[in-house]
Amino acid sequence: MADPRLHPSWLRHLAPEFQEPYIDSLRSFLTEEKRAARVFPPGPEIFNAFNLTPLEQVRVVILGQDPYIRPGQAHGLCFSVRRPTPPPPSLQNIFKELQADVGFTLPDHGDLTPWAQQGVLLLNSVLTVREGVSFSHANRGWERFTDRAIELVAAERSRVVFLLWGRPAQEKAGRIDRTRHHVLMCAHPSPMSATRGFFGCRHFSKTNALLKADGAAGIDWQI
Repeated sequence: MADPRLHPSWLRHLAPEFQEPYIDSLRSFLTEEKRAARVFPPGPEIFNAFNLTPLEQVRVVILGQDPYIRPGQAHGLCFSVRRPTPPPPSLQNIFKELQADVGFTLPDHGDLTPWAQQGVLLLNSVLTVREGVSFSHANRGWERFTDRAIELVAAERSRVVFLLWGRPAQEKAGRIDRTRHHVLMCAHPSPMSATRGFFGCRHFSKTNALLKADGAAGIDWQI
């Protein structure tokens, strides 16, 4: 993380964060991690969510936890994997809910880039991870940075639909003004929790209904 590679719309607001002491500590930590193990996603893709979805285009926010931990999976968009990597279990469950909710046709890949290009900010709370070790980069500073990003969306945009799946994502709900935005919450799509409220949440059709009620186009969820 030598220099921030963010779309100018984000960098205008987030540049001061990169001068903060917590970012210096995070940089040092990542440098040491890269000496000891592989870190995902690759450096140029850490801020992929910000580059594919400029701030002024954000209409929906899906908040994940941290990147996938296997080679070839994480590429800077929560829940997404590049072709030809098969969809991991949480993404498979997202596809199952889409199929039941909006008649989604199951794809042969898991690249959610088309969502990002339509204004869906696919943001993890923690933007890096050590290979094979989930949550290994938690509590190192990323949460403060992504809190600031959520606050920016809440302040600079209006009528955004926030999809908060699972407890860690829902902890950011207090940063969102519900008089200006929509917040939908349910269980995480992980196989460990999807049956406790993710399946049947219908968040995808509800999101489009909310967007259309506010005079905006819905999201084409098919990839």
